[in-house]
Amino acid sequence: MFVLDDLLFRPFVGIVDALHSIALDELYDVEALEDELKENQLLYELGERPEEEYRRRKEELEAELETARDAHEQLSSGRVEVKR
Repeated sequence: MFVLDDLLFRPFVGIVDALHSIALDELYDVEALEDELKENQLLYELGERPEEEYRRRKEELEAELETARDAHEQLSSGRVEVKR
């Protein structure tokens, strides 16, 4: 029975784990968020974005970036907490 579990179940778990990791990397892409922050700053400095919109977007991106960094930290340390 254990051989059957190893042959049938483990590859499936490996594939699901890989897909989960890829999805989390895409969802919490720190580099992309940092690039968006830079782009927002550049557009403001060039005068293509009003100050109010710049500040609003900056706050949104900084909050997302903090969340992404926290998620990467938790995933890399192996301590993932589920809140209810």
